[in-house]
Amino acid sequence: MNKKVLITGGAGFIGSHLADELLDKGYQVRVLDNLSEQVHGKGNGRPDYLHPDVELITGDVRDPKKVKEALQGIDAVYHYAAMVGVGQSMYEIKEYTDVNNLGTAVLLEALSKHPVEKLIVASSMSIYGEGLYKDAEGRIREGVDRSLGQLRAGEWEMFDASGHVLTPYPTPETKTPSLSSIYALSKYDQERMCLLIGKAYNIPTVALRFFNVFGTRQSLSNPYTGVLAIFASRLLNDNPVLIFEDGNQKRDFVSVLDIAQASRLALETPGADYEVFNVGSGHAYTINEIAAKLAEILNKEDIKPEIYGKYRVGDIRHCFADISKTKAKLGYEPAISLEHGLIELAEWLEGQTAEDKVAEARNELTARGLTV
Repeated sequence: MNKKVLITGGAGFIGSHLADELLDKGYQVRVLDNLSEQVHGKGNGRPDYLHPDVELITGDVRDPKKVKEALQGIDAVYHYAAMVGVGQSMYEIKEYTDVNNLGTAVLLEALSKHPVEKLIVASSMSIYGEGLYKDAEGRIREGVDRSLGQLRAGEWEMFDASGHVLTPYPTPETKTPSLSSIYALSKYDQERMCLLIGKAYNIPTVALRFFNVFGTRQSLSNPYTGVLAIFASRLLNDNPVLIFEDGNQKRDFVSVLDIAQASRLALETPGADYEVFNVGSGHAYTINEIAAKLAEILNKEDIKPEIYGKYRVGDIRHCFADISKTKAKLGYEPAISLEHGLIELAEWLEGQTAEDKVAEARNELTARGLTV
């Protein structure tokens, strides 16, 4: 095999696990990463967890010279570099658009001159906005939303015109996107740009829509990262987890090891070209359930969560994955259960320190009028 693969953002949480997966299967791996302070901390060099066989180029995906250097001799590209965070994207608008949209444009311009055999881009479940719902008659509903008045009154669920609560339903790739944050918009742009240029220049391209990813190596001091890392940061500092709304919103939590598996399969499956795929666990859990499971595993059950009872602008109520297409076309099978993944996460957390910036981030959103 011995093909050479580039992962942009590959020194981060997901990218480093993908690098391990690819190296294990005989690929050569190069990484382009700017080692962002928000993710890696101040003045940090090459992360200890990054496999020694990974070739690291430190640079920004927005820098055409660095991108050109990183693409030398490369057979396939994973474009996983991105600013991540719904809340932060609503006020750091230029930075998110710059990194996610412009960074993708710089990479694609380079690929248009030197096409590769395959391009895989990390998209996000955030592009769906609200997931699908089923009404009392069993009809599937999309495009439902909550009014500002409803949110102010703490009426968190979705209702039909008759006032009946709608039941959340698994979301397939066919759902119409509904972009409720700058982050979601930028991820949708990344996905569409890659598929469009891929077709134009005959570069087989696959977009993977990741749901809520968790696992080891996630930045614990980044208050805009995945919810499990944010909760872990709070609990490790003996602080209560902060939960928006009432905590009964449902999400699909998927192990980073399953994300790595799906990412490799997307590279190796010719029938996946120019398509989009959900990558999740296929299970839904409430935020309250997740918080309780993590507290139990960390022996922090005495620290009760703080239910904030506020809506964060850009958030949605329920969204979890229908992964039937990904299973059928990629041969993807989630292998890591939530319980197993949380135990592995807890073992890794024992040796970690976390700077808790969660309250600071919440105050920032509140000060800007981005909570209701």
